[in-house]
Amino acid sequence: MRKKIVAGNWKMNLNYSEASELIDGLNNYDNKSVELLIFPPALYLDLAQSKKGNLGLGAQNIYPADKGAFTGEISPWQLKEMGIEYCLVGHSERRSILGESNSFLKEKVDALINNGLKVVFCCGELKEERESGNQNAVVEQQLKESLFHLSETQMESVIIAYEPVWAIGTGLTASADQAEEMHAYIRSLLASKYSDHTSENTSILYGGSCKPENAKELFSKENVDGGLIGGAALKADSFLAIANSF
Repeated sequence: MRKKIVAGNWKMNLNYSEASELIDGLNNYDNKSVELLIFPPALYLDLAQSKKGNLGLGAQNIYPADKGAFTGEISPWQLKEMGIEYCLVGHSERRSILGESNSFLKEKVDALINNGLKVVFCCGELKEERESGNQNAVVEQQLKESLFHLSETQMESVIIAYEPVWAIGTGLTASADQAEEMHAYIRSLLASKYSDHTSENTSILYGGSCKPENAKELFSKENVDGGLIGGAALKADSFLAIANSF
């Protein structure tokens, strides 16, 4: 049985007191059937680690080296030493705004896996790619170039998050059927590359304007194992409502 997961990507939001209040509002969460993860800004990782309770904790980004002259960056080795469990890789904002390529994302994946951290790997298509019918090819290329070099054992440390770029922060949402179609396609790629076992045991999350209002329908789909949540993760009540939508 693959894990049901609801992950909150805070992006570059909240001040210290707001972050502390949000963690307090989440850390008594005790639904053992759904894993609740948070990805605060790096400034608040130590705060979150000290008071996270049952929450899983991840970083939003790393640089793919253990140490060195990389001013302003954070290494997976440093995260591991802090007890951080997860890290996002490949979020569309880092691809589009910061120009991160599939090959660079592959380096990040390797650095995290080599340090024993779990990867939440984001993939998804642009609006024009969806409209031209190329969404499957785009996602397949992202997975093949950044992720599918891993061994089957290493893939046990990977969660995939499908995020249609046209549905992030736009108010648009892929329909539950569109999400299911892509998730099923990703699962078929996993089966083809690895095995039915890996395919059936890899959690695939939906990320793209998932809210309390649509979470139940999305999560009802066979291949949707949870969500990577943006804006709705910044308030405890809405984030918990999503987590309770299974």
